[in-house]
Amino acid sequence: MWLINAHTWKLEEVWSEDVKDYAILSHRWQEEEVSFKDMQNTAMASQKQGFSKIKSSCDLALHNGYDYVWVDTCCINKESSAELSEAINSMFWWYQRAAVCYAYLSDVDSNVNGLSLEYQLQQSQWFTRGWTLQELLAPNDVVFYDCTWLPLGTKRTLSEVIQRRTRIHERALHGEPLETYSIAQRMSWASHRVTTRSEDIAYCLLGIFDVHMPMLYGERTKAFLRLEEEIIKQSDDHSIFAWPIDDREQTGLLADSPTTTFWEPWIFAD
Repeated sequence: MWLINAHTWKLEEVWSEDVKDYAILSHRWQEEEVSFKDMQNTAMASQKQGFSKIKSSCDLALHNGYDYVWVDTCCINKESSAELSEAINSMFWWYQRAAVCYAYLSDVDSNVNGLSLEYQLQQSQWFTRGWTLQELLAPNDVVFYDCTWLPLGTKRTLSEVIQRRTRIHERALHGEPLETYSIAQRMSWASHRVTTRSEDIAYCLLGIFDVHMPMLYGERTKAFLRLEEEIIKQSDDHSIFAWPIDDREQTGLLADSPTTTFWEPWIFAD
């Protein structure tokens, strides 16, 4: 695992049994994100637009008493398939292990007059991304920030708003174990989320279901089928089969995606 030293902005490699306390960033990828390779030269990296998020995260971490920060854009060597696979399989645990998660909402501005915070949160694209689901649920402490890094609240203080936006039960936002919820319920949380790569809609759910599997980019919808097969191996929860057959002419017992009308959350609400 690579962490950013918040004092020096340098990457340092640590092993899981020797992980230091660290803050972790959750955000949407945008233009000019800083890569692992870029971080080998921080002077050059600091010229990219995405570096401002790294710097702000480091400043917050130091203010909160943490010396290290993890950011997905630059703390994974994506040129190494082995390191990428390990990172994706470990990511839920990394977010869970973090002392605090800073959720940066680049499309929310608390200084805009006439738009309520709830309205802006309801419109934020952060809640539509596949990867941010585990980034919301895994950490114990999630603090939301707007585009100017003003604090908006935590996932506990904003839990009612978040529940209305995501249909995730408030108890889950307050730390109730995810295994308390059926497979269908957890799938419903991802039913309206999207990822840039089609395979990632499966890979981003590994931690939600506590399963592991190798990454095979290029397999497209087969990734989600493999995810379901891994879930079935360790669970006897038949709600995994509770998805509606529509006119897409899909065959078989397993769905090829959690999106569209699959596992609609109100069907399985308490």
